[in-house]
Amino acid sequence: MNIGSARDDVLYMDELSHKNTPIHRLDPRVKIIVSVFFVFTVLSFNRYEISALISYFTFPIFLLVSGELPAGYLTKKVLIISPIVILIAIFNPFFDRETIFVLAGVEISAGWVSFFSILIRFFLTAGSILILLASTGFYEVCMALERMGVPSIFVMQLLFLYRYIFVLLDEGSRMVRAHALRSFSDRHMGIKIFGSLVGNLLLRTVDRAERIHRAMLARGFDGSITLQRRIKFKTFDALFVVFWPALFILMRRYNFSGLIGYFLLGIVK
Repeated sequence: MNIGSARDDVLYMDELSHKNTPIHRLDPRVKIIVSVFFVFTVLSFNRYEISALISYFTFPIFLLVSGELPAGYLTKKVLIISPIVILIAIFNPFFDRETIFVLAGVEISAGWVSFFSILIRFFLTAGSILILLASTGFYEVCMALERMGVPSIFVMQLLFLYRYIFVLLDEGSRMVRAHALRSFSDRHMGIKIFGSLVGNLLLRTVDRAERIHRAMLARGFDGSITLQRRIKFKTFDALFVVFWPALFILMRRYNFSGLIGYFLLGIVK
């Protein structure tokens, strides 16, 4: 049943990409260029920078609101892989103990600052990639990569890998359901049965993938990606690809969130 829910989860991401909003109608090449520029700009900050990164949340928030995307759902997806980043960054406070500043009488070490800086950069970069997929769709991303000069063989490998996930989930769901119907025990399957199912799953998915590929060839597949929606570079695309990178550069040059913080503190005082 978990396999079935995983398949529905992947399909839901595809459903999100079929909405009709200004963000969804953008040229996928424009969204890829801006997203990559955003990721590299965020990663260019040093490990002790926190306040300057806060202003970069304007980009994913803008995409979420204008694209009518579920912020809670995408946040959960980012949180699923966050333990890996936390496990890597959690050692910084133990090795970098130099005090940088004192907050409310508590000494804050450089290790804790770098820890939170890594987390913020992770949420910004991983979130932006998820939003890109949710607002574009994997097929259009692959098509855009091919139009941008990425080798066709590499794009096809990405596309077939994505399709193979559905084949794997479909066959796995059938096998798990068949085992549950034929099993007279409520206990979970043992390691021997599990190993046998995994081996059969690999053989079944490879065989089905070959049948799918032959069916694609029979229907005229020539190795190129074709979509029903024509992609045209419009005025809004030009404004989008100019405005956001320019704003990223300005936010990289000037700490807007820090300036706003000083301004607000001055008003409070």
